[in-house]
Amino acid sequence: MSAFPLRSLLHRFFPFLAVLGSVTALGIGTSWAKHWLFPVVGAQGTTAVRVGFSALLVLLLWRPWRWHLSRVDARVVMLYGAALGGMNLMFYMSLRTLPFGLAVAIEFAGPLAVAIWSSRRAVDFVWVALAIAGLGMLLPLGLNGSTLDPVGVFYALGAAVFWGLYIVFGKRAGHLHAGHSVSLGLLVAALVVVPVGVVHAGAALLSPTVLLIGVAVAAVSSAIPISLEMMALKRLPKEAFGIMISMEPAVAALVAMALLGEHLSVVQWLAIGCIMAASMGSAITAARPAAADRAAPQVA
Repeated sequence: MSAFPLRSLLHRFFPFLAVLGSVTALGIGTSWAKHWLFPVVGAQGTTAVRVGFSALLVLLLWRPWRWHLSRVDARVVMLYGAALGGMNLMFYMSLRTLPFGLAVAIEFAGPLAVAIWSSRRAVDFVWVALAIAGLGMLLPLGLNGSTLDPVGVFYALGAAVFWGLYIVFGKRAGHLHAGHSVSLGLLVAALVVVPVGVVHAGAALLSPTVLLIGVAVAAVSSAIPISLEMMALKRLPKEAFGIMISMEPAVAALVAMALLGEHLSVVQWLAIGCIMAASMGSAITAARPAAADRAAPQVA
């Protein structure tokens, strides 16, 4: 009797748990990358190592050649992969001059824009408002005389654009098996960013230390999060996914505090509370889809 309600509860909240696991792994892997790889191969080389090894790991795991891919689906996967590659490259370029948590907050303009643009329910705007309020408190623009590097902001905004496109194209590829779309998408992303990293870092990319750390970073910050996100995207409308993923600045701040010793002010903790409230609220309301959503075919 109790097994069925438990299974139903886990199924209902699986997308939220998948996104939480994704952003946690991403924060840990990105912290490792910035600390260990940036000084050796730079942002471009770090992106190449991360995405390149991620593509290799996921290709070996899912073996996408087992599934048929139509011409229409191939174009969608190429767009999805190109957006993924551009998002990674732009984000790591922004980390050269911006703090990790701040770069994530700016990058969030992308998924928030997708959520606002595609929202159809009034309650969604409540969660969007909470998320925007939290992100606004995380951005130190004009406070205490602090300024942001304009080049870093430009790259973070570029990452935001690519992140929005990644969500849109990822949803279009949602009818494919997650392993199929993720592995081929990462392959396309690697074809986009690896040449850039090779031109910038050259033979330094072949250092045993770089290769070893690169494999760890790839597994933790790309392969695992992207796979979890694709699973969540298959079960959520993209506006709900965009709002739920807004927990990432909060998780990034917590990871930075634990791994990098970055402590937050009271205002920044309040911002984390707003973002987490928006994410939790989105998860609850997304678990009760409208009748039209229930009538739509579900992809396993």
